[in-house]
Amino acid sequence: MALCHVTSAEILIDFGQCEFPWSQFLHPRGNLARTLLGAAAMFNDDAGSWLSPEFWTTIWKATIAWAVSALPKVLIVLLLGFVLLKLVDWGSKHLVAHTLEQAENDGESAARERQKRAETLIGILRRTSVIVVWVFVAMLVLMQVGVNIAPLIAGAGIVGLAVGFGAQELVRDVITGFFVLLENHVRKGDVAIINGTGGLVETIGLRTITLRDLSGTVHVFQNGKISSLSNMTKEWSAMVFDIGVAYKEDTDEVAQVMLEVAEGLRAEPQYATKILEPMEIFGLDSFADSSIVIKARLKTVPSEQWSVGREYRRRLKLAFDARGIEIPFPHRTLYWGDASEASTDASARTEAPQAPQARSTPPRAGSAALVRARSENGGTSKAGPGSPQKR
Repeated sequence: MALCHVTSAEILIDFGQCEFPWSQFLHPRGNLARTLLGAAAMFNDDAGSWLSPEFWTTIWKATIAWAVSALPKVLIVLLLGFVLLKLVDWGSKHLVAHTLEQAENDGESAARERQKRAETLIGILRRTSVIVVWVFVAMLVLMQVGVNIAPLIAGAGIVGLAVGFGAQELVRDVITGFFVLLENHVRKGDVAIINGTGGLVETIGLRTITLRDLSGTVHVFQNGKISSLSNMTKEWSAMVFDIGVAYKEDTDEVAQVMLEVAEGLRAEPQYATKILEPMEIFGLDSFADSSIVIKARLKTVPSEQWSVGREYRRRLKLAFDARGIEIPFPHRTLYWGDASEASTDASARTEAPQAPQARSTPPRAGSAALVRARSENGGTSKAGPGSPQKR
């Protein structure tokens, strides 16, 4: 082993020519890790040297030398990482505000759509930025400590390749999530139906989408397993009405009443900003069992179709009651059919009472002798052999 020396006057320790294990994982320049391992190799022959003051003096001087030369660099790297994250956060907020300012000229609906898309993309950008920044900070700190990151990067590439083959489902989720965001299928704040489950989109990531339904249940879907996605609040929404009235009602009058109620609803300031267009009456849609169905539609701003629809139905019920328009409900009629003459005669014969008939029983052999014996013995008799017995 080459001689390792300490120059205490300059508080520098040089173990550049020392050979010891793990050298290939350390940076070739003098640093804390190489210094400490070099000190350990210098005292490797004598087990008692670990407790000697000279050993710990060497370690202390090496630590001081590293702190003087490398510790400021580590602190600067950490500070730069922190500042970079703050800049990303400030830039994302500024980008959202700038997007909303540009969308003000296009109307409230366009501003809301841009805000949803901006919030969705900014959330992904923040999470990705945090991961990337801290990975680079960790690599730079390891370089200053003395760890050679070249083998780590090569090993990470091999591990990434193995993970790519073994975790194909994860890769599929990430790729699908990227295209969902790129093509703007769904955004944070939309109401969507994914694989038959509906709810409010709370978070969108590269791997999963989270929905919360009306009862508060949270549903998490992997992006790679989404087979159907329906967005109910993209750009505009609509409430479709199937209004059933009695067969005797005039369909033109019913349609006119429906239009009047819709216009009255649009005239109020509370609902004027929520309804985008006048009501569309599609006409008589179907003949039901006890009603005729008239179909109509109201276009609203996203996510407001349910509140507008509930208020419209309430007012339409009051208008129908005031005009005397009947809203039918199922009826059941019981019909007693007339019976035929043949069935009437058969039922009469069945229900007619029958007169009792006398039954005659032929006398049994020996019954006269038995009566005579009873009369002779005062009403009792003893049957002998061959005589009939009383049952």
